[in-house]
Amino acid sequence: MSGPPSTYDALVVGGGHNGLCLAAYLARAGWSVALLERRHEEGGGLNTEEPSIPGFYHNLHAQFMEFLDYMPFYEDFHLERMGSRWVYPEAQCGITFADGRPPLIIHRPDLLERTHRSIARYSSSDADTFCELKRKTMEIDQALAASLYSPPPPIEQGALPNPLDNPLIAPMFAHLGLDPAYTLKSPKVIIDELFETPELRMLLYRECVEWGTPVDMEAGGTAFVMSVLWLSAIWKLMIGGTHTLAHAMTQACLREGVTFLESAEVSKIVLSDGRATGAETTDGRTFSARHVVASSVDVGQTLLDMVGGENLSQLWRRRAEHFRYGPSHVLATTAWCLTEAPHYRSADLDEEIDRCFYTVVGFEEPDQMLDYIRAAYGGHIPQPGAGMWVNSLFDPSQAPAGRHVATGWFFFPTADRLDEQGWDEIRRTYNDRFLEVWSRYAPNINPSTVLASRLYTPDQMDSKNRMRFGDFSNGAFAIDQLNSSRPFPEAAQYRTEIEGLYLCGASSHPGGGIHAGCGYNAYKAIASDHGLAQLWEANGRIY
Repeated sequence: MSGPPSTYDALVVGGGHNGLCLAAYLARAGWSVALLERRHEEGGGLNTEEPSIPGFYHNLHAQFMEFLDYMPFYEDFHLERMGSRWVYPEAQCGITFADGRPPLIIHRPDLLERTHRSIARYSSSDADTFCELKRKTMEIDQALAASLYSPPPPIEQGALPNPLDNPLIAPMFAHLGLDPAYTLKSPKVIIDELFETPELRMLLYRECVEWGTPVDMEAGGTAFVMSVLWLSAIWKLMIGGTHTLAHAMTQACLREGVTFLESAEVSKIVLSDGRATGAETTDGRTFSARHVVASSVDVGQTLLDMVGGENLSQLWRRRAEHFRYGPSHVLATTAWCLTEAPHYRSADLDEEIDRCFYTVVGFEEPDQMLDYIRAAYGGHIPQPGAGMWVNSLFDPSQAPAGRHVATGWFFFPTADRLDEQGWDEIRRTYNDRFLEVWSRYAPNINPSTVLASRLYTPDQMDSKNRMRFGDFSNGAFAIDQLNSSRPFPEAAQYRTEIEGLYLCGASSHPGGGIHAGCGYNAYKAIASDHGLAQLWEANGRIY
């Protein structure tokens, strides 16, 4: 029985969702494509497992899918025919309180009247402002999506990078009726100026950082629009767990003829006369590429480790060495097996909080939320508090009959802030500390109703999913590492200075998140360079 061929038109390094996306489009364009994945399962952060008790399924990284309505891959490759299914909960995100005061809940955009009613318990003015901004934002959602699914505008050689040069910004703020000066302010300042209600401010701070946008990020007005106004409350739940989306993407690749090479960890990008011509794996195998090698691995590992700093120009080596990771995308996932779903004290005033898709627990006033965020960003383990999902409320298949799974996110410092023993200690103790907090908000969640729990920490995300230092965007969201400067200006068009070598992972624009935008945009760059079909034009999208 013969093995797979050793030469292909293109090699894609890394089988996360961006690598799968690029491989599928390249194969559809007529190239022979091999995808090299170091693990036995593709999908990267789209991983659903049984970490504690068989039959209790937890998404150990990605939780909610906010981009399914926009993702070209989902539409172009008919992923629902490949088995992908999702649910769209009505009550999307909320915050509950230990003192039993009313919860604050943001619903789907088509249910704005419910959102208005919830916020108006605290402030009718804030309810008017938020709902009007959300309505206007959803009117331009396709233009916002286009900014993700298009390569960023190039910066001219020697020009000063200016993130405010984006021509979308001025008309976007005009449409929303927001002061253009907000483009230069931090999300926290904008939230505080727009909304008077402490409870709403807390929830919006948390929503902001869910997308890796630091609340104190200067010139963060556009990030505020994207993360707080657009991407909030458009979250879907994958039936069966997020791995079902990874499986559908893999099936789409197989249908297009992509060859999968698993247990194939790439140690070296092979160069011939300064051009990328193949990849060598840690077990000594070598695969050749006629045209392209594309890496979905982070920019530092790709350039410094796989290519080798000695093969880079002084500028590119310096850029790669100084590329920063974290702290704004660093998470720990907490996973719980429960005999019953949480019943929150705040549900006495609005029972919908008990069926809210995402519920923020552990915070009573804004400074407490800010201290939590800033502690994690500053390299410290914060006091326990979380955003929690009880996915079995919407998809009973994720837990045994009559039981429930709860999964949550903690914001933690980067993996290098603690040694192995330090992270072991966090895994042994932090869930217990959080349970003490959680039970004050939902008294029925206590040691008698908890069957088991696990904590998946940033060091494990680094070693398992190659999320550097636990950073799921494989690169900090900072003003000098975004848009036309991501990962740095010379590499922002997905091309590298090594002929034939492209970047297609989250170190590139638009960054982390399950959108497949990095792989999609990398295909646009490769298609332009190699005369491949402009497949993005097939369905009449503006992107």
